[in-house]
Amino acid sequence: MDCPAKLVLEDGMIFTGRAFGASGEVDGEVCFNTSMTGYQEILTDPSYCGQIVSMTYPQIGNYGINAVDAESRKVFLSGFVIRELCERPSNFRSTQSLDAFLKDQGVIGIEGVDTRRLVRHLRIRGALNGVLSTVDLDDNSLMAKARSSPGLVGRDLVREVIPSKPYDWNEGLGEFSELNQTQTLPLGAKSPHVVALDYGMKWNIPRCLRARGCRVTVVPGTATAQEVLAHEPDGVFLSNGPGDPRPLDYAISTIRNLLGKKPIFGICLGQQLLGLAAGGEIYKLKFGHRGANQPVLNKDSGRVEITTQNHGFALNSETLPGNVEVTHLNLNDQTVEGIRLTNVPAFAVQYHPEASAGPHDSHYLFDQFLGMLPKA
Repeated sequence: MDCPAKLVLEDGMIFTGRAFGASGEVDGEVCFNTSMTGYQEILTDPSYCGQIVSMTYPQIGNYGINAVDAESRKVFLSGFVIRELCERPSNFRSTQSLDAFLKDQGVIGIEGVDTRRLVRHLRIRGALNGVLSTVDLDDNSLMAKARSSPGLVGRDLVREVIPSKPYDWNEGLGEFSELNQTQTLPLGAKSPHVVALDYGMKWNIPRCLRARGCRVTVVPGTATAQEVLAHEPDGVFLSNGPGDPRPLDYAISTIRNLLGKKPIFGICLGQQLLGLAAGGEIYKLKFGHRGANQPVLNKDSGRVEITTQNHGFALNSETLPGNVEVTHLNLNDQTVEGIRLTNVPAFAVQYHPEASAGPHDSHYLFDQFLGMLPKA
């Protein structure tokens, strides 16, 4: 028998549907992702911590869940909203259904929602806090809870998703990647060593580094510059992660103390933190960029890249100091998609060149980073 569920936004918009996955109640910022595929990678992306995610593609779950496509150790998002759940997945790699996976992960899902209506509403109003519940179906009660939800601004969500201690990453890219495991370069005594500061890192990022012959050490995003340098890296990577970068004083301080000491490459939250460390400012986007088809202009080459993105905050280009050069622009809204420091070896992009899921237009950025590292 169908179990009812409700999603209620802070402005009073109410969506009624059917529950799947776990039961219970969660709150968070309600956002949407426009990707047609890659729902497992979205679910396991730690950058969604604190958010209730709606998919715009109408049927979700059709190819099931498999271990290979996981992007982190668990699901960190608060809730999942879809139009239609596929109950009979068909894929030779599938090991379980989406419904079973969310049950195992303790994540609430709701299907039967008019996601087109929801997305159009968010596109007008901007990101809104909401409550998703299978246990409280009273509209007024849920509305009050949505209005009291803390949202993302001013919260340190990175501490909720980072690893507890450093570890070595040894996995290359999978057999279904553009660069597969048979092409992964072997490690040797002269392999470049990259320390990755993990603020909520997608696993395909260290896979891309490892595939190119890097020895990768992952450290929690709370690590100090001294702790990073103690690993004697050739370069430092700044990962993606959830929420508002402005409360992350510890991360900004670490990056500031690493500038000029080692080459630095950042992705997503890593760009925002690099920009803050260099003296720039951050603002919240109205509804963020989340999908696998965002057009970005590479100002150096003049080429347009189609990119995967997931972020709700951005660098204010007008606040960047003279030593920070904007290298990439979003062609939809002209927001900053890439920066380069001109006085030290450091650069970053706002989008996800590792994709997973998404286009491979920007894989060259990993090679660009390797070109900055000391040669053996």
